[in-house]
Amino acid sequence: MIRDVDSVLELLLALSRPAALLELGLLALCLGLAWAAALRWRPRHVEAGIWFGDRGFDGLLFPLLALALALLARWLMRGHGPVFQLAVPVLASLAVIRVAVRVLHLAFPASALVRALERSLSWVVWGVTVLWITGLLPVVLAEMDALRWTIGGSPVSLRSLVEGGLSAVVVMLTMLWLSASIEARLLRATGVNLSLRKFAASASRAVLLLVGLLVAMSAAGIPLGALSVLGGAVGVGIGLGLQKLAANYVSGFVILAERSLRIGDVVKVDNFEGCITDISARYTVLRANNGRESIVPNEMMITQRVESCSFADPQVALTTVLQVAYGTDLQGLIPQLVEAMQAVPRVLALPAPAVQLSNFAADGLELTLVFWISDIENGQGNVRSDVNLAALRTIDLAGVEIPFPQRVMHTVAAGRSET
Repeated sequence: MIRDVDSVLELLLALSRPAALLELGLLALCLGLAWAAALRWRPRHVEAGIWFGDRGFDGLLFPLLALALALLARWLMRGHGPVFQLAVPVLASLAVIRVAVRVLHLAFPASALVRALERSLSWVVWGVTVLWITGLLPVVLAEMDALRWTIGGSPVSLRSLVEGGLSAVVVMLTMLWLSASIEARLLRATGVNLSLRKFAASASRAVLLLVGLLVAMSAAGIPLGALSVLGGAVGVGIGLGLQKLAANYVSGFVILAERSLRIGDVVKVDNFEGCITDISARYTVLRANNGRESIVPNEMMITQRVESCSFADPQVALTTVLQVAYGTDLQGLIPQLVEAMQAVPRVLALPAPAVQLSNFAADGLELTLVFWISDIENGQGNVRSDVNLAALRTIDLAGVEIPFPQRVMHTVAAGRSET
């Protein structure tokens, strides 16, 4: 660490000497070895994590290896190298920034606020690094310690608040890292229902964040006894303005715990039918066959009637209606229609499709074609269209007429009626 202005000038003079080139080469060797080791140890098929990052060198492993090699090189040079005198704090700052950024990206992968936090954190860490290198950090800490005031009868300094805040940040980052790691492992696991894994991941994250919040408040110097007053205020707020939000969160945990709704089920809620693609703590996402998605609050999934097409049995019966002319030989046509429906790929053989004479319509005989499918998540309109096309080919080959609307008109002229 540089102590005064003379030390700064001495460091700059040392950097301009030819011996500094050897140190730069040694530092480049340390960085190259760290980069090669990070790429060598990085598994080929692994999700971006805190240790390896997205490209290997943007994780925590690279700056830690580079820092360890730089410390070793500085020790071998007996601590007299000006290049390593600057490189060690820079690499330490880079490691701090990398771990914070990677944890935030893992915990909140789609949040725009992470970018702003990343920039702010980088400026703070690099500012502390500059103060550390120039030797101004002890002076700044002494001035911050001199700023004191009394809160609740206890003396508090600006330095203690900043150090407590930093401790709280470290604790929360650690808890976020643990929760993100546990959630990733749970979601990658096989052999367990996906909804149950989502429930375990959400519960573990909630517990870890609650424990982290309590530890962070304790590290920041906030007495936990004050939580009784805060808890009362939060309870009043939930009872008045946040009751809907709290109800959605509680309903989400109930859905995941009871497994009454599961990811992959096809349901109909509030006249919107779709497949459940995600169940979070606050809402459930339904995706229709046309690509549109509906975000349904979990409270609605608990308090309203939900039609499920695949909760107890994935097999679903579908129908389509066909009219044929009066006088058609139904005894010969019905087996042909059943055979045509059985030839459609998605139609199940058991239960077997059936044809029912459902109505004597004004223009013809109304036949209802009933068939079963077991993959309703792949859509209903497409398989119904295939069945209709198969039925149309069958009646065309059989020479059966599809009746058109007919009306009989009577005219009265000269006391007699004509048709």
